[in-house]
Amino acid sequence: MEETNNQNQPHLDIELSEEIAEGIYSNLAIITHSQSEFVIDFVKIMPGVPKARVKSRILLTPQHAKRLVKALAENLSKFEQQHGKIKDFDTPFPMNFNGPTGQA
Repeated sequence: MEETNNQNQPHLDIELSEEIAEGIYSNLAIITHSQSEFVIDFVKIMPGVPKARVKSRILLTPQHAKRLVKALAENLSKFEQQHGKIKDFDTPFPMNFNGPTGQA
């Protein structure tokens, strides 16, 4: 009888707290790196607001950063196969969202 790959893989229990499960919305990622790590800052920017705050920071080794890029590429490809091509911005991301500035 042949074993499947799932049976050959060690079992890992991953816990997800309620707070983390809610997630954090981000519409901008700023990526920097040094020789030993990649830093991804996830930011939420709002229309007409000139200041934004980092909502989450993730630190990765270069090897894990490369695995993340590969996993994202695979998932984007699967998504586009199911839902069609994702439209990308032709120009840099507009900081004012091209909308009116809010007034009180």
